[in-house]
Amino acid sequence: MRWDKDYVALAAARRQIVAGFNIFGHEDAGAVIRAAERLGAPVMLMVNRDARKALDIECWGALLGTMAERASVPVAVHLDHSSDPENVRRAMASGFTSVMFDGSKMPFEENLRLTAMLAQEAHARGIYLEAELGSVPYSDLGQTEIRLTSPEEARQMQEQAKPDWLAVSVGNIHRLVDRKVPIRFDALHAVQQQCSLPLVIHGSSGIYEQDMQRLKEERIGKMNLGTTLRKLFGDTLRQEMAAHPEEFDRQKLMQRSVACVEDAACEIMQGLL
Repeated sequence: MRWDKDYVALAAARRQIVAGFNIFGHEDAGAVIRAAERLGAPVMLMVNRDARKALDIECWGALLGTMAERASVPVAVHLDHSSDPENVRRAMASGFTSVMFDGSKMPFEENLRLTAMLAQEAHARGIYLEAELGSVPYSDLGQTEIRLTSPEEARQMQEQAKPDWLAVSVGNIHRLVDRKVPIRFDALHAVQQQCSLPLVIHGSSGIYEQDMQRLKEERIGKMNLGTTLRKLFGDTLRQEMAAHPEEFDRQKLMQRSVACVEDAACEIMQGLL
């Protein structure tokens, strides 16, 4: 079933966190849905920039939307990290239940203006909108600068643009593979003093487990995860191909990867409930 209410806001109020997983095909989408069904928990299937390079927004909307409708738990289809308003609009018209407009690299006033405009359009369609403030670097692109979210900008974003959720920079980094980073809880609390929106943490694969558990006690509604499952899928697929060089059927070769992703997604979600 598709989301029929704001499960991110509900999770934040209940000291739980919704898991948002980056999806790259129907195989991992199905694995994540089955994991959510095992727990009876809502989940979010997210389409990031890499996925959009392989398949356009309209096709993702049709594929994931159909899978979401057939699920026995609430499943959201979410556009992740789009700084192009037209792509946000394309997702809105293609059955996505939520969208992210990422204006974090723009001047604040421009980010505020465009977020307000797109939030109004999204809400008219019954779609949730996520905004972002601050800079969460991408480790695979060699980015190192963390620009923490400004509490004052967060207050203005909530009051003037009225997004549903706010992604924040509080020490988190995208796509970490071989190391972890600590969350700056002082920075997080400073934002929370000025902004009551449910907050979103990106780059969750690179966060220490103890910080993941501590974040449940904060007003965090969603955590984004991609690298953990993406690496697990690739690593197990590589092992299967090495172990079965005669096999040419990709569906057979991916069976173990899909099963491992389902188990890992289930474990991650269980830890956030």
